[in-house]
Amino acid sequence: MEGSSAGFSFSGKLKNTFIGKAKDIQDKGIFHKLTLIAFFAWIGLGADGISSSCYGPEEAFRNLQGHPSLAIFVALGTVFTIFIISTSYNQIVRLFPHGGGGYLVGSKLLSPTVGMISGSALIIDYVLTITLSVSSGADALFSFFPIGWQVYKLPFALAGVSFLIMLNLRGVKESVLSLTPIFVIFITTHVIAILYGIFMHSSNFGVVASQTTHEINSTVSQFGFFATFFIILRAYSMGAGTYTGIEAVSNGMPILREPKVNTARKTMFLMAISLSFMVLGLMICYMLFDVQLDTHKTLNAVLLDNLTAGWGHLWSRSFVLITLISEAALLFVAAQTGFIDGPRIMANMAIDHWFPKRFASLSDRLVTMNGVLLMGIASIVLMVISKGSVALLVVLYSINVFITFTISQVGMVKHWWMMRGKQLHWKRKLSINGIGLILTSFILVSVIILKFGQGGWVTLLITGMLIFLALNIKRHYFKVALKLQKLRLNAFAEIESFIGHRLYEGNGAKKVAFKKDGRTAIILVSGFGGTGLYTFLRILENFKGVYNNIVFIRIGVINSKIYRGTEELEHFKAQVKEDGEKYVSIANQFGLYGKSMWTIGTDPVNEVYRIVKKIRPRLAGAAFFGGQLIFAKTFYLSKLLHNHTIFSIQKRFFKFGIPIIIFPIKID
Repeated sequence: MEGSSAGFSFSGKLKNTFIGKAKDIQDKGIFHKLTLIAFFAWIGLGADGISSSCYGPEEAFRNLQGHPSLAIFVALGTVFTIFIISTSYNQIVRLFPHGGGGYLVGSKLLSPTVGMISGSALIIDYVLTITLSVSSGADALFSFFPIGWQVYKLPFALAGVSFLIMLNLRGVKESVLSLTPIFVIFITTHVIAILYGIFMHSSNFGVVASQTTHEINSTVSQFGFFATFFIILRAYSMGAGTYTGIEAVSNGMPILREPKVNTARKTMFLMAISLSFMVLGLMICYMLFDVQLDTHKTLNAVLLDNLTAGWGHLWSRSFVLITLISEAALLFVAAQTGFIDGPRIMANMAIDHWFPKRFASLSDRLVTMNGVLLMGIASIVLMVISKGSVALLVVLYSINVFITFTISQVGMVKHWWMMRGKQLHWKRKLSINGIGLILTSFILVSVIILKFGQGGWVTLLITGMLIFLALNIKRHYFKVALKLQKLRLNAFAEIESFIGHRLYEGNGAKKVAFKKDGRTAIILVSGFGGTGLYTFLRILENFKGVYNNIVFIRIGVINSKIYRGTEELEHFKAQVKEDGEKYVSIANQFGLYGKSMWTIGTDPVNEVYRIVKKIRPRLAGAAFFGGQLIFAKTFYLSKLLHNHTIFSIQKRFFKFGIPIIIFPIKID
């Protein structure tokens, strides 16, 4: 059999080259190695928020309708909102130290269905995060190149998403570490640009302040106070893309270094300070330099041209190019948030049966591979449909994140109200989330009204479709769970009628010795339940007296819920071992020798094959058995919702001449 495995070597080498070698799941230090300290979390999770300074302030400034002096009010309102939202999410992080973000907050504090709505909205938002970030990055980079080069922008963006998919299949930490220099260059160049721009006008601040005051008074006189206030509110709302990414830390808690809450709070602080500085600084510079819109350049590119005009051609071009390249690159880094948190939310929803269970599975790199691939493919499709138009994507963007923001704030307000008088400082905490609720709900309503006719309805329609799909998936899994429970109870009743007494599930049965001259049946089980018991009974029924020895192979498949820490992993190992012992006890009560062999891993097919390679020489002539659920009425997503692992094992075994008998288990 070892020689026959050569067919897998080429694909294995290819996978190891591009994706990387498998992680050792038994390594007790693996959690520490894969988690991020605050600085790297600031890069991996905060890049989405900070990179929004490349398009959020620009979108707000564009909507001031030719009244740049009002930018200072929009900037101050934005900074205030950043600190309120980040402070409210600090409270969420403390309350939910294991992560989950808006999905978990909605599920635990309001209802599972509300949590599902929040999670669905975030998944769509993260797809848009990837698409918009990469498209904006391409825009920033191609702002420096001649207009004729614009035809290459979309292919470049598509290649960028493909590269990020491969990078994230390797693992979160590897992807973040490799992109750290880009983040540092972005921060450095933008801090220099903002400080230099403000310093250039420091000598005549009095004149600038006087001129700004005059322009504001002129605008109020011309349009009236309420019309001016509406212009400010409109620009403030349309710049809502600035706040996306703040929730990323609460969603990404599982990848943070212990103590997770402290690391999360440090990350949130770094994110809030850096984002506030960028937004306030850029908006002031737009105003000071009277930046004009250019159809072929981003507003930041125009600002940099104006700011470096007196530097000399070489220095000016070099600084602008480095800064724009860092913007483009950081926007690519920002797409990381979508690849980190999007699959994680899918995994949480899959564990709760709102999504297909396979989205909770981990690859041998301990990555939620299916989620990464789905996010990446969805982003590529959206980019092709939108042709990478940032103007269109910005319209679609930011609606969903404020659905999640608002749901989270409602949940937290309810929580603090329920805790009134029971916790210290509950009034202050309630006030923070209450102000957050007012701001986020106002922005949500404003953004929906302002963007709905421009294409925002598309985002709401797609989100609605995903919610409808999740409801149907949940209903299907619920029905199947009821049927499996009935199957389990029927199997228990059948076993008890066979043995003539109450069934012992533990170690109550007398041990039976191995019969050397007897035949052995090897049963592949996924857990102690209806399918394993049904398969065992069918062997006794169809092969009466043939088998004296029964070996149960139990593979514990690790998913994202189990793989959260050493304690959870050890508990899972104990559960897997206990499942096998229960099967052995039942075999003994039938007078049969029973043995349990178990292991844990991410790929059940490979794990089964490893065990079989070891035991088959000692159990020559042993027969393999397994069970597979068969549905009387096929649900339109049943192939996606239920794994067919036994068929994959059968296919693998057939290549090495190992027969396996599969019993169909019909579910009405």
